[in-house]
Amino acid sequence: MSFRYGFILNAGKTAESIVEVAIAAEEHGWDGLFIADAIGIETKEFPAFPFFDPWVLMGAMAVRTRRLVLGTMLTAVPRRRPWKLAREVVTLDHLSHGRVILGTGVGAAEDDGGFYKVGEAMDLKTRADRLDEGLQVLAGLMMGEPFSFRGEHFKVDAMTLLPPPVQRPRVPLWVVGVWPKPKSMARALLWDGLIPQPPTPAEGYPEPFAPDVYREIKIYVEEHRKSESPFDIPASGTTSGAKKDRHKARDQVQAYAEAGATWWLEASFSFDTSAPLKRIRQGPPRFD
Repeated sequence: MSFRYGFILNAGKTAESIVEVAIAAEEHGWDGLFIADAIGIETKEFPAFPFFDPWVLMGAMAVRTRRLVLGTMLTAVPRRRPWKLAREVVTLDHLSHGRVILGTGVGAAEDDGGFYKVGEAMDLKTRADRLDEGLQVLAGLMMGEPFSFRGEHFKVDAMTLLPPPVQRPRVPLWVVGVWPKPKSMARALLWDGLIPQPPTPAEGYPEPFAPDVYREIKIYVEEHRKSESPFDIPASGTTSGAKKDRHKARDQVQAYAEAGATWWLEASFSFDTSAPLKRIRQGPPRFD
């Protein structure tokens, strides 16, 4: 499995500007673009800002690009109807001719208005249970055969979702795994990729993991994952694209690759696309 380079885009002032970022990412050598999937982010630190539906955006991106992998970072399955989400993901997989990755998790319920402003379940156990069931429904429906499911939260009666996705047996599912919590890690290992996440502190946001932690995670994956199918472990962070900093950026990313990461996802938390676009045009921090 070759090492790949992606970019996480948080938001933009216009929908058109976000699509233009995807076009630029493909032109400047990035392998993937991952965009946030929320209804509306509004916290004590950040007031409400422009936010656009990722599936509509990625549909436009799919027909304007040819190589770029498209995905979410990440989709809160607990607040979605998994059969509707499956239809959206499969449609995008066809529009892109098989260039989709679905990043999933329990959701940032305290920050996303799609949870706390509209009466969705907030407690972690319920969200985790809905994530587990939702992933099973997504995977089952993407087989393109009659699928039935009976869970506490979701029920499906012999539904056949056609056409099946271009990617077989399904669109890859990346799942958040909170390291080193065994139950959270076990959930992620059932699927196609692990998005490593530190436990959320009581105040503020967790610091990203260092390469040494990825080395521990990689060993854990090899010891506990039962399937031998391809499995991704993306690392994320920020690097400088300035010429004077290129060697430092390459060394930073290479350390994660040598520790076991399979993707580097350059993270942007800008509410505009001007700063991310500038970084994208500088190209990924390739060491290979």
